[in-house]
Amino acid sequence: MQASWGSSFKGTGTIRNATIPACVLRDPGNSEPSDLVSCDLVFRNGTLIQVAPAANLPEASGGLDLDNGLVLPALVDLHTHLDKGHIWPRASNPDGTFMGAMQAVDRDRSKNWSAEDVRVRMEFGLRCAYTHGTAVIRTHLDSSPLQDEITWPLFCEIRTEWAGRVELQGVCLFGIHRLAADDQYLGRIASRVQAAGGILGAATYMVPDLDRYLEAMFRAAMEHALDLDFHVDETLDPSGMTLRHIAETALRLGFQGKIVCGHCCTLSVQPDDEVDRTLDLVAKAGIAVVTLPVSNLYLQDRVMGRTPRRRGVTLLHEMRSRGIDVVVASDNTRDPFCAYGDLDLIEVYAQATRTLHLDHPVGDWVRSITTTPADIMGISAGWIGAGESADLILFRARNWNELLSRPNGPRHVLRAGCSIDKDLPDFRELDHHMHMGAQRP
Repeated sequence: MQASWGSSFKGTGTIRNATIPACVLRDPGNSEPSDLVSCDLVFRNGTLIQVAPAANLPEASGGLDLDNGLVLPALVDLHTHLDKGHIWPRASNPDGTFMGAMQAVDRDRSKNWSAEDVRVRMEFGLRCAYTHGTAVIRTHLDSSPLQDEITWPLFCEIRTEWAGRVELQGVCLFGIHRLAADDQYLGRIASRVQAAGGILGAATYMVPDLDRYLEAMFRAAMEHALDLDFHVDETLDPSGMTLRHIAETALRLGFQGKIVCGHCCTLSVQPDDEVDRTLDLVAKAGIAVVTLPVSNLYLQDRVMGRTPRRRGVTLLHEMRSRGIDVVVASDNTRDPFCAYGDLDLIEVYAQATRTLHLDHPVGDWVRSITTTPADIMGISAGWIGAGESADLILFRARNWNELLSRPNGPRHVLRAGCSIDKDLPDFRELDHHMHMGAQRP
């Protein structure tokens, strides 16, 4: 008997007439990566056992007829800030600028970021991401002294509690200039990150002795067998070239780990010859780049009373033409660095498509929120195929135009073949917590 759209799955089932991007199929057959393929799916006890061309299943097998609706694998968000999320009601950005965000977060962190406070907000964000269909998240964690002693142990607890729903990776975050003030800090934080199975990271700026600090970061990563993830050139000052310095350092030291650089906004305002030199080095060093369109559009080129001219998103097309791995991710949500967002990667991907022209053709850009970040993180996720977990998002939209026109339209999320609670947490849940102010001990 044919099931309705509202069917609830409990680990075993059949989905007919699904439309799946070939680029996320483990076995795309003769399809091109840009193709949309009509498939039937069968899963049992949470695992896909058959992904076949549509209309190949016997009629008696029943199941849900998706009527050509899109199916995507569960999503992978490579760059978030779960520990900052949802402080906006008590720590808004006074002027919408980057400096205003820095100062507002610094004040709120020093006053409010107890273990209780960080836990409530991180779990709220995770519930949102899970409901929207995200299965894997990498989060940057503010790791200044004292805060790291609160946040990292808590992160490890939450990661264990959320295992099987959202897999988590943590990245330490501090301004690289901190290394000038405390020559013991890097060793301490690298050891903490290593013990937590995390990633070593920092926000980089064109500060004096940048190359010395970068070399120290790379050497600490090599000593502790860690990958690296940097915030890079989050400005529209064309003199910002820390991305090039990172690539040069990686090549000089022969670094063998993975490197991710986020933002890279200055590339959008630099001369073509400067861009070419930098991106050639980035490609040679094997650096992956993640763009954060929602936050960059919010912060960059903001001047009171003037319409923004330059939007700050980085050069994804030029990167991909060189074979550089590129990723789209959420970044901040409802905090001073971005007043909006809900950790919905479909919404973010739609924003990226419109802003960065990831269309005509759409091609295989959806890999930027599925297979590519999963590969970078070393996690098996983002694919659809026999033997894979039945972690799927079912849409009423039948093609890219419909999905990108209505990214917040109906969707049904399956994890291990089971339908999940589709209700998003209500922002009102945070009201009491925001108003009482969770004072740090």
